Parts: sequence; C-alpha cells; structure tokens
Amino acid sequence: MIELFLLLVAAHFVADYPMQGEFLALAKNRLSPNPFCPWYQALGAHAAIHGGFVGVVTGMWWLGVAEFIAHAAIDDAKCMKRISFNQDQALHIVCKVLWCVIAFGVSK
Repeated sequence: MIELFLLLVAAHFVADYPMQGEFLALAKNRLSPNPFCPWYQALGAHAAIHGGFVGVVTGMWWLGVAEFIAHAAIDDAKCMKRISFNQDQALHIVCKVLWCVIAFGVSK
C-alpha cells in the first residue's frame, strides 16, 4: 500500500506542477476568465490529467473518474478562495490515501 501511495503522490506532483503549467493554472480559475479558453474546459483538462494518472497507477479506471471529480471540486474551491493552497494540497493527498484504501479493499 505504501508503494501505491508514493506512486500516486509522485504522479500528483508531476501533474500539479510541471504538467499544469501557467496556462492551465490561470485559465481554470473562473474568477479571472481567459478569453481563449473557458474556465471549465481548463479545469476539466487539468482534472482529467490527474484522473488519468490515478487510473493508470491503480489500474482502476473508476478511481480515475473519482479523482477527476474530486480534483476538479478541490481546485475550484481553491480558485473560489474557499480553501487555501495548503488546504488544497492536503485534500489532494487525503484523496490519494482514500484511493489506496479503496484499491486494496477491492483487490482482497
């Protein structure tokens, strides 16, 4: 379980930092719209990257869908200033713990 958790966290940091880039980081925020890309499209693309990583790492496509939904909701809450950056990152890590517990529960 530790190995899976570490892989999910590593994938999270790759997807949240180098793969997100400035464009998605700014465009996904509905409070500062981008005229070239609707916020929901940018947020969806960013969440889909995360969902893809979770689906591939766990081998469970439906956990990828769960990650997509959770990641989009958490990032939107951060963009709307309902939670801080640190709370955003903590919630993402909590999701990774949850995916590990679910993945191991299903595989037994």
